[in-house]
Amino acid sequence: MTTWYYVDAQQQRQGPVDGATVADLFRDGTLSRTSLVWREGMEQWTALVNVAPELRLDVSAHAPAAPEAAETPGAAEVEAERPLTGRAVFTASEPTYTQPAPVMRAESAISPGDSPYAAPRADIGGLASGTPVSGGHVVYAGFWKRVAASFIDAFAIGIPVGIIAAIVGGLLGFGSSFSSGFSGANDAFNVGETAISYVLSAMAYAWFHSSAGLMATPGKLAIGIKVVRTDGDRISFLRGFGRYWASFLSLLILGIGFLMAAFTARKQGLHDFICDTLVVDKWAFTSQPERQREELGPVALVILILGGLFLVGAVILMIVGVAALASMSR
Repeated sequence: MTTWYYVDAQQQRQGPVDGATVADLFRDGTLSRTSLVWREGMEQWTALVNVAPELRLDVSAHAPAAPEAAETPGAAEVEAERPLTGRAVFTASEPTYTQPAPVMRAESAISPGDSPYAAPRADIGGLASGTPVSGGHVVYAGFWKRVAASFIDAFAIGIPVGIIAAIVGGLLGFGSSFSSGFSGANDAFNVGETAISYVLSAMAYAWFHSSAGLMATPGKLAIGIKVVRTDGDRISFLRGFGRYWASFLSLLILGIGFLMAAFTARKQGLHDFICDTLVVDKWAFTSQPERQREELGPVALVILILGGLFLVGAVILMIVGVAALASMSR
């Protein structure tokens, strides 16, 4: 369905509406032939009469009547003074010139955010950040979509952050878990390096979630979801930073805070309630909510299968290791 925007009599931009609504507004007189309209795909605003065929409008019935010729002062006297001789009589008069009315163009020196004629910003891939579109159906990201995104982020964010934390820890004199592990030392768990890793992770998640062009971590981008405020607006960096630490509360209560996303009305975890955030489809709160998808999606399905196999393999290896240790102790 094509969505349209129009400028009303108060010079305010309205929309989105469908083509039938635009046609009804024209028929009842709310819009005229010269009213400016726009839809996605058009380079600029144009008069309604120019898109009448596309909207199947008959604008001929609403054509403005030709203005009557204004009576020129003194015309009656000139007419009366003409001699009735049967000859063609020519009267000379000073021609009048009128300044043509200025042509209103869609382009304006006014900034796009202030001008009602500025075309709405189209959403590119659902990642563009602008004024959230309120109303309409919102698809909330369920528990399994969030789990799949977490699997991806564990590698996409966890591994680079771990490497950077090891380097920074070594430079600050905390030592490196890499070198301790290779040397066979018993202090492979480095408290200073671990603290640096958590802080860097919190900063990375906060940056991804608050970025105007992303609003999602790499895992959420791959799954097609994003993090927003409960009104659909973008979260701030500080809110994203706090949300990362609030997720530890969800973990400390045996993971119940994460499981809340499976049965709460808007699929919110405990950390979402604390920070007033939502995890939604990437097309939610945009001008194209019809592109949202309720289903899990192929990417999330594949990640969940691979993640499940990985966890099963880890459990099997753990059982085999315990059994081997038990047999060696006999």
